[in-house]
Amino acid sequence: MLNHYGKTASFTTKIGLCVSMRSLPWYVHADPDSFFPRCYGLCSESEKQEFLDDFRRTAASSILKWVVGHQSHRGGQPGGRAEACDPGPSSRKASQSADSRLTGLSEQLVDTACKVCQAYLGQLEHRDIDVPEDAGKGLTEDEWKDLTEQYYSLIHGDAFISSSRNHFSQCQALLNKITSVNPQTEIDGLRNIWIIKPAAKSRGRDIVCMNRVEEILELVAADHLSAKDNKWVVQKYIETPLLIYGTKFDIRQWFLVTDWNPLTIWFYKESYLRFSTQRFSLESLDSAIHLCNNSIQRHLKNDKDRSPLLPYHNMWTSTRFREYLQKRGRGAVWVGVIYPAMKRAVANTMRAAQDRVEPRKNSFELYGADFVLGRDFQPWLIEINSSPTMHASTPVTAQLCAQVQEDTIKVVLDRRADRSCDIGNFELLWRQPAVELPPFHGSDLCVEGVSVRRARKQMPPISSVNFPSSLLDIQPLKVSCPSAMPSPPLGAPTTVPQQDPRLREAQAGPRTLRAAPACIPTNSVGGFPFLRILSNICHFLIC
Repeated sequence: MLNHYGKTASFTTKIGLCVSMRSLPWYVHADPDSFFPRCYGLCSESEKQEFLDDFRRTAASSILKWVVGHQSHRGGQPGGRAEACDPGPSSRKASQSADSRLTGLSEQLVDTACKVCQAYLGQLEHRDIDVPEDAGKGLTEDEWKDLTEQYYSLIHGDAFISSSRNHFSQCQALLNKITSVNPQTEIDGLRNIWIIKPAAKSRGRDIVCMNRVEEILELVAADHLSAKDNKWVVQKYIETPLLIYGTKFDIRQWFLVTDWNPLTIWFYKESYLRFSTQRFSLESLDSAIHLCNNSIQRHLKNDKDRSPLLPYHNMWTSTRFREYLQKRGRGAVWVGVIYPAMKRAVANTMRAAQDRVEPRKNSFELYGADFVLGRDFQPWLIEINSSPTMHASTPVTAQLCAQVQEDTIKVVLDRRADRSCDIGNFELLWRQPAVELPPFHGSDLCVEGVSVRRARKQMPPISSVNFPSSLLDIQPLKVSCPSAMPSPPLGAPTTVPQQDPRLREAQAGPRTLRAAPACIPTNSVGGFPFLRILSNICHFLIC
């Protein structure tokens, strides 16, 4: 038995998973935006343009969030929209010293952002289908650049929108509508942070976080790679993750595939959490804060300001996490929200990738899926790894990795002999009925035509033969041949101009007769009675 499958790049690489999620609705009745942060492969101009449009729309909605969060913060509404949106330092400065020397931005910025969000909402609700092309023109390139620069100064600088309270109701109503149709509105935050990843690397290598679109595009342009290399993928960063003692973490979840037809998936009941060594903050885009890969964090020292309640080796088992939730009165969240949502995400992803994987028998493979939880405990699939590390790097992995390998052997080997045997912590997640593969997967092409064949043997040279006069009176055979020219009557003139090439060929001597799609016209040899007879015979044989 082999412990790997072929052609799994459709979900084990970042670019493959990005493309696979776009085709998910064709295979499963599910919305990929509900569990996979939107992603773009920066390998073509069309993909770059889609990312640029997304960045600009996100900036416009962030301006609306700033207005709502600023007014909520000033109104003293704890736990309201201000907490959910995290207005950021510039908003807090503005609320504390509204009369200070902050740079004031025009209300026109809010009007423009509302216009962009209204158009985006129309696209999400498909209300832009019947609108004439010239009815809803968007912003010009100069207007977009101006909006982006003002957005930077508002969120990352010391700018302030004067009289923002006049737009509070309008902004809040628009945000509520967008949230109802876009499940990623909450994780977007305000800072428009995106995470740029190499398309086919693992262990967090060369991953960076950026919040300025021109810097992202410059990074990709500086690589000078062709579009086929698909090196860079950009994905929306989750700006509102669930934190434990002020520190970010992710979840490594194992699952096992033992067959692709019928698709058979086993889900492991135990997983583990990986913590960052640094306290979470959006003020810095350092990878040490935002990437929880053990391959990165193990080279760093734990921040001295980090909570002492976190483990020194930066890992928890999922059992320890459930205990943490139970102490805070959220014990039902794991069973009711987190665990079943991770199972759905894995099952949907595998079903979308099933057609692209080589369905080889006597094989199996163990995969590691990485999830990040939002503040509402919703798990977001970040990536799926083939050959997940089984190194005993910490006491947690030393225990769990040995156990999952043993349980994998139980499922793969022991169940062959005994279907009721112990399979450890694995549970059957998905098994579909066997699907009969079609005999041919390509396009149904058909070529029609008539073959042209050479004569089987050469005809003997024609010498001077005296035919009986009775043969000379034979009328030409009338054969149905669309391309043949009508034969002239016997009394027709028999002289042919000397420049006729066919006459020259007839006078030149014997030639090999070859079949042709068109019949030989009899008037081409009108001056030779014996060739007229031969022509009639050819009419009959060829046509």
